[in-house]
Amino acid sequence: MAGLVLDRADPTAVAVVGAIRGGDLDALGRLLAMNPGLATARIRAVREARTLLHVVADWPGHYPNGAATVAALIAAGADVHTRFSGSHAETPLHWAASNDDVAVLDALLDAGADIEADGAVIAGGTPLDDATAFAQWRAAHRLVERGARTSLWHAATLGLQDRVEAYYRGPGPEADRALWGACHGGRRAAAEYLLDRGADVNWLPPWERLTPLDAAVRSGATDLAAWLRAHGARSTAA
Repeated sequence: MAGLVLDRADPTAVAVVGAIRGGDLDALGRLLAMNPGLATARIRAVREARTLLHVVADWPGHYPNGAATVAALIAAGADVHTRFSGSHAETPLHWAASNDDVAVLDALLDAGADIEADGAVIAGGTPLDDATAFAQWRAAHRLVERGARTSLWHAATLGLQDRVEAYYRGPGPEADRALWGACHGGRRAAAEYLLDRGADVNWLPPWERLTPLDAAVRSGATDLAAWLRAHGARSTAA
């Protein structure tokens, strides 16, 4: 059954997805034993296919026994580096990062998942790019703790002030983007540092029409939003 592809309505696919989402390790074990190669199978839908490790990390994440499910699938032959087939090429680690599922994230990393894997829906980047863009803060900080490489954007968005100061190279697009990230993350110290050094307080990103002020308001950072307004920040809603 190597290279097995199952339609999502196939009874075996329905059963194994149900076992994973329900955290039923006994049922999962029986299905894996009865269907050699199932651990590496892909579940197919229209124009896309995901693996069982993707199912464990799928939205909304945090399924019961997630870490143990990852271990069981890998013990049965699942590939921790496997990619989604479809509109992107994300790994299961990207999905765990996007759902703030730290338990599954740790289990995947413990099994050898590439913390710097590319292919994210966010600019083809890493799991950390997904976590910071989608405001999945626990997952983002865990990835940093476990050695993920960071940029000025990541540092500002996560409030890693020492790294913000180490990475800053002067005003320009990188600093403007980082200021927006600091506001997206509600990180006033990083925002102050960058604005004081010339970052554009009203910069608009290419991915959505929100200024740094709008990003701060969306994040619930009311003090930061008030500070931004006092420094000339505007909203696109104005």
